[in-house]
Amino acid sequence: MDIAHRFKENPLLEPSKLKAKISGMEIVCLLNPGVFRWNGKIGLLLRVAERPKQQEGKISFPVYNEFGNIEVLTFDKNDPQLDASDPRVIKYKGQNYLTTLSYLRPVFSKDGIRFSEEYEFQPIYGEGALESFGIEDCRVATIENSYYLTYTEVSPIAVGVGLIITNDWKTFERKGMIFPPHNKDCVFFEEKIHGKYYAFHRPSSPELGGNYMWLAESPDGVHWGNHRCIAITREGMWDEARLGAGGPPIKTSEGWLEIYHGATKEHRYCLVAILLDLDDPSVVLARTEEPIMEPVMPYEQTGFFGNVVFTNGHLVDGDTITMYYGASDEVICKAELSISEILNVLKQTQKK
Repeated sequence: MDIAHRFKENPLLEPSKLKAKISGMEIVCLLNPGVFRWNGKIGLLLRVAERPKQQEGKISFPVYNEFGNIEVLTFDKNDPQLDASDPRVIKYKGQNYLTTLSYLRPVFSKDGIRFSEEYEFQPIYGEGALESFGIEDCRVATIENSYYLTYTEVSPIAVGVGLIITNDWKTFERKGMIFPPHNKDCVFFEEKIHGKYYAFHRPSSPELGGNYMWLAESPDGVHWGNHRCIAITREGMWDEARLGAGGPPIKTSEGWLEIYHGATKEHRYCLVAILLDLDDPSVVLARTEEPIMEPVMPYEQTGFFGNVVFTNGHLVDGDTITMYYGASDEVICKAELSISEILNVLKQTQKK
């Protein structure tokens, strides 16, 4: 089942349409933007992945060194100690490395189709040891005229969730790592419930548990507790390997609606919906059994890492969800979904 209405202009953004910001690098991927409104425009906070232009027989990739400067590492492809089977991650002498370095880059549009950069709004780069492999997959939640940016901090020792708060997209208050390793796929609710902040996050365990979606609450948006698991993987289904939150939950008359991603063991990523109680979002009311969006278009099936649709953000206008999403880990696309149509699918699930 796929109930998304894609735009004929897709893909809206692809690597060739932007210039690399890091000297000596090229853009390989545009991924999974956070979405927000700013001064009458639509803003996307892109994850941009860059790397050096590759030479024959070599694999080269950038990292931040201990001094905060970018350093390029290069290995021979035929080195027996190199495992380069995954285009996203390589392993050398027991150490994992990302093949690209990611940062966050804002672009803006008046019509929601044609996006461009504005000079006064600069990219956000990784800082410090916990972001030495870059920062990734930012969600943007608008709360009381502030923007809460939750993103993945990546380093050789950890993958955790960082928080940045801004009011103007020029000055940024970094709060550091708010969910410790291993954790990612964090997004805030865009309003408080009983005076508390709420957020989804995804801790992972290689032993007990798995790649499940959790809920947490906080008095200040920085210190979190009362963690509860609300969705787990389902064996033999499209989300059997992992799942994680998408953009901010949408408040509807029926409950909090969250569109999230799930993946199979073969790394095919789809989108599905879950409905939570308005007063207590730890209570799951319904969860669709089939994806509401699947990688069916050529630009979703083929790319840097194919068979992927992945969303971090959307805009809501009445019954319409305008979703911006990453496809095949390479390009940015746009689709619309109907809230009432998704709720009807969820109601059918409740009746079973």
